[in-house]
Formats: sequence, C-alpha cells, structure tokens
Amino acid sequence: MRRALDHARRGLGRTAPNPVVGACVVTNDGVAVGDGCHEGAGGPHAEVVALEEAGARARGATLYCTLEPCVHTGRTGPCTARIVVAGITRVVAAMEDPFPLVRGRGFAALREQGVTVEVGVARDDAARLNQPFLTSVREQRPFVILKAATSLDGRLAAMPGVRTSLTSAGAQRHAHYQRAQVDAIAVGSGTLLVDDPLLTVRHVYRERPLTRVIFDRRLRAVPGARVFSTLADGPVVVLTSCDAVSRNRDRARVLEEKGVTLLAVDSSDIAVAVRALGRRGVQSLLVEGGAALHQAIWDAGIVDYVQLYVAPTSLGSDGPALLPGSTFGPASLFDRQVRQLGPDVLIEGYVHRPD
Repeated sequence: MRRALDHARRGLGRTAPNPVVGACVVTNDGVAVGDGCHEGAGGPHAEVVALEEAGARARGATLYCTLEPCVHTGRTGPCTARIVVAGITRVVAAMEDPFPLVRGRGFAALREQGVTVEVGVARDDAARLNQPFLTSVREQRPFVILKAATSLDGRLAAMPGVRTSLTSAGAQRHAHYQRAQVDAIAVGSGTLLVDDPLLTVRHVYRERPLTRVIFDRRLRAVPGARVFSTLADGPVVVLTSCDAVSRNRDRARVLEEKGVTLLAVDSSDIAVAVRALGRRGVQSLLVEGGAALHQAIWDAGIVDYVQLYVAPTSLGSDGPALLPGSTFGPASLFDRQVRQLGPDVLIEGYVHRPD
C-alpha cells in the first residue's frame, strides 16, 4: 500500500475534480508486476494503468489501491469490470470512496464476482492525501488552506496598508511549490490594491492552468492590476456582489473585456462565495491574504489547513495581526509539522482532525 500511495502522490495538482489514486498489482509470490497512478481527469484510472502494465501476470494476483475502485461509467469505464476481467482474486483498498455513485458499490460489485476485498490498510494516509476531494464531496466546498507570513510577534505587515516583505527566498520557493499543487489561490481586494501581486507560479513547474480569485465585494479592483495581464497562466475570477456590479457597470464591463470572470454572489456570507467556487470545479483553495480575508474565512469556520511562515523579525504593535481575538494558535493544529526554510520557520497542520 505504501507503494500505491507513492504512485498516488504523482497526481497531486493534476487530477481535479478527480481524486489522486495509486495502485499496485502484486503476485502471490510478492512480486510487484504493475503500478499505476491517475494522472488527470479523463485519463485512465490508476487501477487500469496498473493492470495493463501487469498484463497476464494479473491473473490470481492482488490489487492494492488507495481508494475504492469505481463501478460507474463517467469519462472512463468502471474499474471493477476491468479488475474482474483481469483475473484479480483479491483487492486491498485503503478507503471507501464517498462519491455518491461509488460509496461502497465498487466493493460490493467485486465481492459479487468472488473477489476478496479488504478495506482500511493505511486509511489515514490515503485520507490525508485526498482531503480536497473528500471535502468537496462531503461538504460541497473547496478544501481551504489559510497561508500567511508573519513576524515573530504575529504581525502581517509593519503598518496597515503598507507592503512588507517578510520571508526569505527559501520560504518563497516553498510557497510557489504549494501554489503548484492547488486548484486556486485567493487574495482580498485590499491585498490586490496594496501589493498588486501577479499570483502566478514561479520557480516550480505547474501542469494545469491556475485559477486566481479576488474576493472583492465592493468591486474595487483596478483594471490595470498586474494579475489581469496574466490570463495566459489561468483564469482570474473576481468574486463580488450583485449590488457592486450594478453600481460599477463601467468597471465591470472593462474587467470582462479583459477576460476576467465576474462571479457575483448575492450573499454577505463568505462561505456561500467559497461554495460558488466549488461549483466551478475548485477543490482546493489557497487563501494568501490579507488580514481581513483571513479573518472572514476563519470566522466562517471553513479553514481546513494552516500554513504559517514565521520570519525571525519583530514588527511592533502598529501592524495588523493574524486572526486577532480568535482562538487560533499553532499548538492547536493537528498533525502539526515544523520545518526550517532558510532563516524562516514553516508551521503547518490541520484545523480539525482529518477523516
């Protein structure tokens, strides 16, 4: 199963809206004769890739897979049928697929054909690997990652509205690596106006276009902002309100003429806006700031994971703090990891125990 999980990781950042899945075919003699990973939506599933590599050696063998094999026809045929035809006699799966068209039906179909099925091996590892997919299916919204860079005294900038560079090149490279693995990154309108970021992936290869999201209920976005010149890297979505579009028709028209997608949500609840992104195929959302947006998504209870880059400097009490007045603290994170990135420290972990 560890081998199958290693292959599943090859699909990170490439498979949405599908899960990342790995598979491995092993003979009764303990020889791995076929490996596979799902490399992208519409392509063959991991089980099929592994079976094709194994060929005739799959007969009588065991198939290890990180997620329940599908039993329905989508863009590809059901994996359960291919498993039976290949002559696999035993399937070991890490976890059940919660997707409504599968959800135990794949295991049932295999058992009906006389295939022995075992479930639960390395389940926690498999679940952590697929948190965006699981969150999307179960909660109908993207998996939300709150990312922030702070000083030792917990400040995001020297003063409100002042662009402040905190982290080193090593931390910035890691941040771009994270951008390469998610479906979308987001900032608030204040960050757009103060920092004028490109919001692109640099230093790291990304295979798919990256969606950039601007949370901008008042439609303050300046059409000349640099991110609007990067549509070749992926779509830019401005999440705003119906009232703002009505009151700023000229600005809205200019943005749309530049190729920007205006997504007007008639609700002040930020969770509603985030769910609207989920309906557009966004399964993982990296929220990079600023302070107001961080506070809003935290207060809405939709933050799933935190990445905190801490720089070895203090900024004093004049700057905006990260989540002031909240119960957040790095010590409360589950599966917390701490690593050195040059002079900076990355602290990351889940807000709730992953399942």
